[in-house]
Amino acid sequence: MKYRALGKTGINVSEIGYGAWGIGGAMWQGAKDDESLRALHTSIDLGLNFIDTALVYGDGHSEQLVGKVVKERKERIYVATKVPPKNGKWPARPGSRLRDVFPHDYILQRAEESLRHLGMDTVDLLQLHVWNDDWTDDSEWSDAIAKLKEQGKIRHFGVSINDHQPGNALRLAATGKVDTFQVIHNIFDQSPVDKLYPFCLEKNIGIIVRVPLDEGGLSGMITADTQFPDGDFRVGYFRDDRKQQIVERVSKLKKLLGEEAATIPELALRYVLSHPAVSTVIPGMRSVKNVQSNCSVSDGRSLSKKMMLELKNHRWDRNFYR
Repeated sequence: MKYRALGKTGINVSEIGYGAWGIGGAMWQGAKDDESLRALHTSIDLGLNFIDTALVYGDGHSEQLVGKVVKERKERIYVATKVPPKNGKWPARPGSRLRDVFPHDYILQRAEESLRHLGMDTVDLLQLHVWNDDWTDDSEWSDAIAKLKEQGKIRHFGVSINDHQPGNALRLAATGKVDTFQVIHNIFDQSPVDKLYPFCLEKNIGIIVRVPLDEGGLSGMITADTQFPDGDFRVGYFRDDRKQQIVERVSKLKKLLGEEAATIPELALRYVLSHPAVSTVIPGMRSVKNVQSNCSVSDGRSLSKKMMLELKNHRWDRNFYR
């Protein structure tokens, strides 16, 4: 496993981190706690040292599993979690008021709740789970973060940028008050490289990449006939003819497989890690098998300039979350 600086935090994190949404259950059907725990332990055995969870993942269940595993390990594991929006709206709505989404006392209360689930006195990184750049100058959120730092309950602060809106954090980036951004970036959604990444390199802000496999679209496993369990959010994400669209796009990517990447997931992860602004990528991993294959990508090899130029042609601007 290779490691990279997480911006200006002073932390070196594994290139492959652990995205812990799926192990919380709820919107991802089929998660089994025993397998999730084995997967978490296996990832640490392979050198992974960064786990990203959130209070809303299974109403704290993901946090509880993460906390259990971290407590059992002797290695230094860095844990990030997130404060959900009070109004329950993902992403943040245009024109929404901060007081309705992240009021001061609410941030404090939710941070305390996460710490209880994790069984920790301090969390390494606390993130707001949505963001609207219009809130940048409102002191309510920043006062709450400052208080949590003063109390020793959080070490660093970040924001999980709205789905497919990497530009909706540039004002915040300029303030120096944020240590990390979490953002969607994959072969299809290449928008962070336009403005966000250059700005974050300049300001030394850490980048945590989520959804590198497009919620399974870049797993190489989806067919036009793929069925997801009732209650699984992917039923909506891949509704109507979207699975067929994925099949057609991925079939073109498969022609690029070879010496640089043997599978679509490997190509997808190497693509993200080939960008110097990226600190870590956090694929969702609910099985030991997926942990092993994803962690193996962190071997120091980047995609060639030729391959990166070719992958630019596969950019696909759309939003399946709507």
